[in-house]
Amino acid sequence: MQTPNTPTPGALDGVRVLDLSRVLAGPWCTQTLADLGADVIKVERPGSGDDTRAWGPPYLRDAEGRDTSEAAYYLGANRNKRSIAIDIAKPEGQALIRELAGQVDVLVENFKVGDLARYGLDAPTLLAANPGLVICSITGFGQTGPYKDRAGYDYAVQGIGGLMSVTGERDDLPGGGPQKVGVAVADLFTGLYATVAILAALRHRDATGQGQVIDMALLDTQLAMLANLGSNYLCTGVAPKRMGNAHQNIVPYQVFASSDGHLILAVGNDSQFTKFAEIAGRPDWATDPRFAKNADRVRHRAILVPEIAAVVATRPRNDWLGALEAAKVPCGAINDLAEAFADPQVQAREMTVAMPHPLSDKLRLVASPIKLSATPISYRHAPPLLGQHTLDVLAEAGLSEQQIALLRERGVIT
Repeated sequence: MQTPNTPTPGALDGVRVLDLSRVLAGPWCTQTLADLGADVIKVERPGSGDDTRAWGPPYLRDAEGRDTSEAAYYLGANRNKRSIAIDIAKPEGQALIRELAGQVDVLVENFKVGDLARYGLDAPTLLAANPGLVICSITGFGQTGPYKDRAGYDYAVQGIGGLMSVTGERDDLPGGGPQKVGVAVADLFTGLYATVAILAALRHRDATGQGQVIDMALLDTQLAMLANLGSNYLCTGVAPKRMGNAHQNIVPYQVFASSDGHLILAVGNDSQFTKFAEIAGRPDWATDPRFAKNADRVRHRAILVPEIAAVVATRPRNDWLGALEAAKVPCGAINDLAEAFADPQVQAREMTVAMPHPLSDKLRLVASPIKLSATPISYRHAPPLLGQHTLDVLAEAGLSEQQIALLRERGVIT
């Protein structure tokens, strides 16, 4: 497990980000930027803040084991940020956002199309005041097209974008039918694509002085991340179907039941299949013209897979895993999250981090997977309490104590 480190200058040290996003896609993007060293200022609604603060249980627990106000969902996407609570429905709040937008490098938002224009916070207005600003707008369906005014949620996008048509058990088997992915992958992928786009735009800004607007849509990302399945359809005109734990283009590449549990067999090429056939005691599979090449195995999967299943079922899981790993045939156990985080490889990679939090000394988070040799990820701030840094950020922006007190009195900030 990692612990908060003394930060060395990060790769994005000196980059300031104004984060007007909430829930997951935007916060996932800005948390990545923050992990890389950017100063991310998270703007939240006074009183309630980011919707995900209330998306529990589970909640962070205090030293006595009692639930706090901070949902685990929120904690997972908001470390290394500073929170300010500003009511942008009020003119004074809008003025504050314009002031802050003039002092940052990047603004990330996920309001519905046109909403920020009602507050005088649209891209043309902000770019006129800060021509080098990079603005990243994240919506469900983008800034154009017939769906642009719809609210976009990951679940709906997984359905509209085709992912649920290829996820889950085959329709002709028990349990078949539409199935979403276990985590919000459209949100998460969009957050990562948005991060890449922002870094590209910052490089362009540094070279030219010119900012720009990035239009990110969950539906666009969902289609892009279909990868080989999207390409399969475009090349053939045939829509792929659900295959359960099997692979559309590789055989054998799926889950099999051993005599005492399940395992993953992921044979990626013909050489690996020959090794597997030997381990399975069926070297004839590797010379059978129906199975010798992957394309043949795909065409004859209905014959081969039941034969493999029958053989795998005769031996214990660890027996298979040991033999397959020794022969460098890709395979794996199927862990729950407790087993995954206890895995020695996961622990060696320090994929959890403990961070001090104002409400608890028990906060553990999933660490960043990014390993940089010269500018390592730093863990500087626990996910902030609502409005925890309002006074500091506004003072840095040049507001006096009297101005800040007046804004608080009027309910513009908390």
